[in-house]
Amino acid sequence: MNAGSFAPALVLNADFRPLNYFPLSLWSWQDAVKAVCLERVTIISEYDQQISSPSMQINLPSVIALKEYVPQMRNPAFTRFNVFLRDRFSCQYCGTGLPASELTFDHVIPRSKGGRTTWANVVAACSPCNLRKANKLPKQCNMYPLSAPTAPNVWQLQENGRGFPPNYLHESWRDYLYWDSELQQDES
Repeated sequence: MNAGSFAPALVLNADFRPLNYFPLSLWSWQDAVKAVCLERVTIISEYDQQISSPSMQINLPSVIALKEYVPQMRNPAFTRFNVFLRDRFSCQYCGTGLPASELTFDHVIPRSKGGRTTWANVVAACSPCNLRKANKLPKQCNMYPLSAPTAPNVWQLQENGRGFPPNYLHESWRDYLYWDSELQQDES
């Protein structure tokens, strides 16, 4: 793989946790090298590939940590994607997991019946369930969300995002993405 190939760097906050899990906080190799040169990050792990200039040669960083901690927002934005992430990309009526492009969102209490567009009233739904529920109240159609809709905090969304790893994971990233996962013990 040459420097022009896919060689992103996993970006960790100063506490060595990824800035984001979903989408995963990745920088291009160019941005990572620039941040290294500007002394904004510490290189934690490197690829075998190198780049060089007339004055220096450097291995491409695979994991970098910011030198200054970036505080995480406590209250995530109310967006369609964040609703899907909160609900783990699953219809809250039938439990079917789907890609975001195939999910809709449903007002538990329909807007036509006074329901509001808020965290506490919107859930992810597949199209068949959304059509079946239509503008009825849950008790009218016996369709209740599997999980009560609530406003998540950023850590809940990050934790949910960890369940949906990206298509590409370099082996040097694994310790930083799953560092608090339970370890398997050898049986003696």
